[in-house]
This record gives sequence, structure tokens and C-alpha cells, in this order.
Amino acid sequence: MQTNPAHTNAELTREYFQIMKELNGDITGRRDARAYMNRSTAIVHHQVVDSSFVPRLFNQRTFDTMKHTAETAHRILCKVIERYLADPSYRNVFELDERLVDLILLPRGYEATLPFARVDTFLNEDDYSVKFCEFNGDGSSGMNENREITVSIARSETFRRFVANHRIESCELFTSWVNEFLAIYDSYEHKVSNPHIAIVDYLENGVVDEFKMYARVFSTHNAPCSVWDVRELTFDGRALRDPEGKKIDAVWRRCVTNDVMDHWEESQALIEAVRAEKVALIGSFAGHLVHDKQIFRVLHDPRTQSFLTEEERSFVKNTVPQTMFLDAEHADIEEIKANKDAWIIKPADHYGADEVHAGCACTQEEWEGYLERFAGAKSGTRFIAQHYVVPFKTDTLPPDTGIEGLTDEQVNREPVPYNNINGLYLFNGRFAGVFSRLGPKPTISKDMQGMTAATIWVDCDLEEDAE
Repeated sequence: MQTNPAHTNAELTREYFQIMKELNGDITGRRDARAYMNRSTAIVHHQVVDSSFVPRLFNQRTFDTMKHTAETAHRILCKVIERYLADPSYRNVFELDERLVDLILLPRGYEATLPFARVDTFLNEDDYSVKFCEFNGDGSSGMNENREITVSIARSETFRRFVANHRIESCELFTSWVNEFLAIYDSYEHKVSNPHIAIVDYLENGVVDEFKMYARVFSTHNAPCSVWDVRELTFDGRALRDPEGKKIDAVWRRCVTNDVMDHWEESQALIEAVRAEKVALIGSFAGHLVHDKQIFRVLHDPRTQSFLTEEERSFVKNTVPQTMFLDAEHADIEEIKANKDAWIIKPADHYGADEVHAGCACTQEEWEGYLERFAGAKSGTRFIAQHYVVPFKTDTLPPDTGIEGLTDEQVNREPVPYNNINGLYLFNGRFAGVFSRLGPKPTISKDMQGMTAATIWVDCDLEEDAE
């Protein structure tokens, strides 16, 4: 085996494309990979996800940068959550519905402040600078996509030849999280032996195949686990129960809090069981403070800066884009209107790239229309304006969706530059892996022709930073 730890990510990707070229595009490998995906459990809202045959290939410096970024962010976010819980005078730094405040203040009963998170980042792979896109708590997904896509390409001749020249490792996001979840539960004040776990969401919004995969892994770790809709749960004052009447000891909350708000009355069994401390809610509702995009402006607020270290303040300054509510009180609407390419607007408390608009992707007329529609919460939803970060581009292949209908000669073999966003998973503060998404448009999402790629560490020591 020949390795060169000094390879850049771009050099590794060029090597991968060169192997494909020597295999005349490895069309067989690509057809097999897509056929595997079509049979896979990588399903979101009843559709198999789009994916690339070309993995994201990351070197040691990338690993070290991502690990430092993710774990520093987690430490800061935990400080914000704990200050909010402990100090009533700090709470008005956020502007939240009173019902949300009530949920956030419900008892937790275990040590982990933010058990599961994914922080989405833009990494410049030339100078290794990082900017955050958003923070996500227990509603984060993508773990099963990453697993299935990795399996789909791993049997190809291109991958086998690349691996012959390198030491590689993929992201393991199932057993590691289940072990961490059970360790967190072990610190719960009211823990029981052999707990029954429930993964809960509003299932029309959830990634159900991913939930079922985790349930199987929990069960192999002597922790029976089932998947339920929040609205199907009942609480009799002594125990939270599933629709089969079984007592639930611990819940992995996959539902985001704005969905809880939308289904408030139907969700009271879960809420009251947590209030009565009859179930461990792993992913407490305090995680909403991370999910809500106003966290970006909160991190820059002097009241937050006052309890961060000098190093943490510098980190926030360098990585967290300036963000403000999109209204006349907090933002210069005319400046945002006149300099559209410098801004992106988003709902403060939505998910899934719903109504996210980058100025650089709009005409001036469209941009002014969005500002007129969304500024000042005219649509009924509060929006934020954020400095737009230009994503780093990397060469890849677009999804091979429909490849079965093409002849070998019709299959594109040439690299295409796509924008990148890197979702960094954290299991109780430990960097665990990456959700690599790419897209041809300024906003990277499934609705904007986005796709997922496998994440592969190349010639890396993952046990400790190389710095």
C-alpha cells in the first residue's frame, strides 16, 4: 500500500476520476451502485435519495478541522443551553413562544445537555476556513443515507482500486450512537434495567426507514426498541405507553419542536410524561435553542459573549455569519434589498430548506418580492437575514438516476463542479462523522437538485488530532 497523507482532497478526487477513466467510466460499477440504491432503505418521503458515485474523500487536515469545529461548537451551544436553564435574566436573549419556554424548562434528569446534534458547515478546502449554515438537534437525519450510499459504491472496481492505494475508513453512525444513547440513559435519575426505547416523530415528517434501522440496532444491544408517532402515545399518570400498552422508559426524540407546536394538543401525553419525570426524553426540548436559527444572532449578543472564553468568542466571530431578524427593528431592509448577493433569508424556525432564498439565485425583482412577502413576519412566519456564504465547489458526478435507460455511450463521464455542505454529527459532544451533501445551485437541498455522497476518510488517524 502506498499512502501520502499530504494529499489534498482535490488530489484524492482527481485520483478517483483517473481510476474511473482507466476503467472507461466504470459504467458497470455505476449501474450496479444505482441498482443497489433503488433497492435500498435510503428513502426520504417515499423516494430513494439521489446520490453520487463519487464519494467525498477527506484527508487528515479535513478530519482535524471538522472535529475541532464540531466539538467547539457543541461546547459553546451547551453553555448557551445551560445558561438559559439556570439564569432567568438571560432568557430574553431569545424571542420565543411561551409554550416553547415551558417545554425547554421541563426537567431532564440526565447529564448530557445536547445528546445528538448535527452542525452544518461550509468548509473552504483550500484554506480550511469554516462558516456555519445551521445547527440541528435530534431531528437531524442522513445517517442511513450515508450508510447505504457507502455500501452502494464499495463493491465497484473504482473503489477497490482506490482502496488498494490508501488506508480508508467510512463513518459508522449506528452502533456508536446506540452505545452513547444507552450510556446517557444510564445517567438518568430514574433509570431501570433493560429499558424499552421508543423512537418518536410525526411519522409523515420522519425518515421512517432510518428509524427502523436504529430500532434493530437498539434491539441487538438488549434494549428493545420500537418506532411510534408522537400522537399515538398515552400517559396514565404513572407511565408513558405505546399503542400496544407497553411502558416506554426512554424516548429518542426525533420530532422537531415546531412540529410539537403544530400538534400541541395531540402531543400532551409525551409532554406530561416528561413533566412528571416518568420517561427519559433523550434530546430534551431545550435542544430547540440550537434548532431555532435565531441562535446565530444570540451567539453574537454581548449577553452570550460575556460567558464565553476568549477562544470561544474568536471562534464565533470567525465561523458564525452575522444574522438578524428580517424586520425594520433589527435589519437594514434597504441595504439587504440593494445588495442581494450578500444575503440569504430563511424562516427562523423551519427545517428542510423550506422557503430559503439566496439573493444570488434571484433576479432583483424576485428578491424584492421575497423581502416584501417575508419582512416583518407578514407571512405569519418570522424570518432571519444572514450573510450569504459562497459554498466550496468540488468535482463530482451528478446522480445516476435513470442510468438504466441510457446506453454506455450516453452516460456522462466528465466531472461537474457542485457546491458542498458538510453536516458534522456529534454524539454527546464527540465528533462522529459527516453527512456530505452537494448541489448545483446556491441553496443545497433535495428540492434544489441536491444529492448525498458517501464520506470516506483517507489515510487518516481518527483516534486523535494530528495537530
